[in-house]
Amino acid sequence: MGDHIYKIVELTGTSTTTLEEAVQNAIARASKTVRNMRWFEVIESRGRIENEKIARWEVILKIGFVLEDTLS
Repeated sequence: MGDHIYKIVELTGTSTTTLEEAVQNAIARASKTVRNMRWFEVIESRGRIENEKIARWEVILKIGFVLEDTLS
C-alpha cells in the first residue's frame, strides 16, 4: 500500500439535542456523497439561543478523506 493523499472538506452539523449528535449528523450526511472518510476535527462549536434556552447546537468540522487512485 502506498502513501495516501487526503482531501479536506469543511461542514457544519446541527442538532437540537447535543454537540455529539451535531457531529454525527454532519458525518452521516457527508457519507452519502463522500467516500473513504478517515478522520474529523472539530474546529468550532456554538449554539443558538431562543427564548433564553438552547435551541440548536452547531459544530463546524473538517473531515479528511483519502483520494482514490484513478490510475489503477
